[in-house]
Amino acid sequence: MTYQIAVLFAFVGVALVLFATEWLEADVTALGLLIGMVLTGILPAEKAFAGFGSDTVIMILGLLIMTAALMRTGVMDLVGRWIVMHAGDSARRLQTVVMTGAAGLSAFMSNTAATAFFVPVTFGVAKRAKISPSKLLMPLAFATILAGTITLIGTSTNLVVSGLLTQYKLAPMGMFELAPVGIPITLAGLLYMMTLGRRMIPDRFSADEIGGTAQSLRAYLTEVLVQPESPLVGKTIAQSGLGRDLDLTVLRIVRNKTESIPARGDTLINAGDIILVQGASEDILKIKDVSGIDIKADVKLADPQLEDKDTGMVEMIILPGSPLIGRTLKSQRFREHYGLQVLGVNRHGEMTHRKVSVLQLHLGDVLLVQGPLAKIEEAADDPTFRLLGELSTKRPNTRRAPIAIAIFLLTLGLATFEVMTLPVAMMLGALLVFATRCITPQEAYCDVEWKAIILIGCMLALGVAMESTGGAAYLSGLIVNAVGSNPLLLLSGFFFLTVFLTQPMSNQAAAIVVLPIALQTAYSLNLNPRPFGMMIAFAASCSFITPLEPSCIMVYGAGRYRFADFLKVGTLLTLIIFVIAIVLVPIVWPLNAPPQ
Repeated sequence: MTYQIAVLFAFVGVALVLFATEWLEADVTALGLLIGMVLTGILPAEKAFAGFGSDTVIMILGLLIMTAALMRTGVMDLVGRWIVMHAGDSARRLQTVVMTGAAGLSAFMSNTAATAFFVPVTFGVAKRAKISPSKLLMPLAFATILAGTITLIGTSTNLVVSGLLTQYKLAPMGMFELAPVGIPITLAGLLYMMTLGRRMIPDRFSADEIGGTAQSLRAYLTEVLVQPESPLVGKTIAQSGLGRDLDLTVLRIVRNKTESIPARGDTLINAGDIILVQGASEDILKIKDVSGIDIKADVKLADPQLEDKDTGMVEMIILPGSPLIGRTLKSQRFREHYGLQVLGVNRHGEMTHRKVSVLQLHLGDVLLVQGPLAKIEEAADDPTFRLLGELSTKRPNTRRAPIAIAIFLLTLGLATFEVMTLPVAMMLGALLVFATRCITPQEAYCDVEWKAIILIGCMLALGVAMESTGGAAYLSGLIVNAVGSNPLLLLSGFFFLTVFLTQPMSNQAAAIVVLPIALQTAYSLNLNPRPFGMMIAFAASCSFITPLEPSCIMVYGAGRYRFADFLKVGTLLTLIIFVIAIVLVPIVWPLNAPPQ
């Protein structure tokens, strides 16, 4: 062992401890590791930051921008609604549907791209079903990684291995050559995550944080006015889609100002009806996107000025001594006095069927209020209530949704059919969503998970250091010396070495380092080198025990996981994959067969 290898291993050991204990943020640890290698001369400065311009980082950046556009245009909300409609609100069924759908997509595209597409969808599903996103995000990432073992294009690692095989005068991988082993691995992995694995996944979200956002999840009572030209006129409540499409609970219908009609599925809607509904703040705002209906606050239609860019939306809680207690918004002329519009009222989760304007307010009631920012600032100084925080009034630009979907599918098609490389296709997609105004650059840069970009860029530099110092080759030599010439033990040794290296290194880098040594070992022992190549391809996909694989990084922060969560859930999954691979690989690709 050289001095450089010893120092490198020491750095890696310290980094793994910091990753596991989370004494520092993962991206900070990775950046510290990178700088430490440069300062000690292990990694040349000119190569240190090359990872940030790598295909992997560029590809992920483009994907994150495009998925942000899908989120901002409401596509993810639509997909999430479809999943909930067909899977219900059972956490187990939702996990099954999300994992199956993600795995099916990942088998025919980059697992990173599949994860990027499904992460915002999963958040929408979790919010609608009122379950913790952390219960779905890790299974999502694992499902996409597992399915990447089915086809040649399931992950870029397979393409790297296929290219290396040709350098050793072996046939490249066929499109479905991995499937006889990859399909059993995927099915076994999905079954594990649906049973034992799901029990070990932690719940990092409180009941008030469904969806992982700061948005209020309180259910507000509000009134919807049906205008004469509304397409809802003549339809039943069940046909209106208020519950199915807007996630609103219809309570009653007030007709002709005095007639109160219970909300049944077969109740017809008339022009001029006031529909009492209850829902979350963001769902109430969706009412404004439906033609022919509007929020009716204080018995007046929405003020056109409220669409101004200087408009805000806040939650206000009524404090002791407030003149609003025991009175109604209408009697207190709330809108005229404060210059603000009450969109809804929340009363400690209590269901009320009275109109907002004539509802007697109680101590502790929370008002969902919208209006000019200047008026909100004035209200903040009023001692009769306290502002709980500002909420976003930005609604999805659903008119751009078809464009965002078309761009996403176009870029995936260009990469799948090798018209252009995946990084170029992803950045083309990012350019197109900007050019078509599906998302603004400012919005995209706010939505991008920069922590993932920094972490990946730094860890790619570690892969360069492992190769340039001879650290990876040194470990490979130890494996060969330890197990001798037994083929199954050699396959096992190279499997676990590859798995070990994929944790601090990228999957592709680990395969690039280990595969040449494994193939050369097979040739020297007169063994078929192909099963060694395939074994390493499967091992390089087993990035489950740390969150450093790109798909895992995407859910790491979003799911509020800890480093040890992946170790706990992923270790047994890795062992299951190893058992399947060590049994099937020598059968599908015989060890004593001529080189293929």
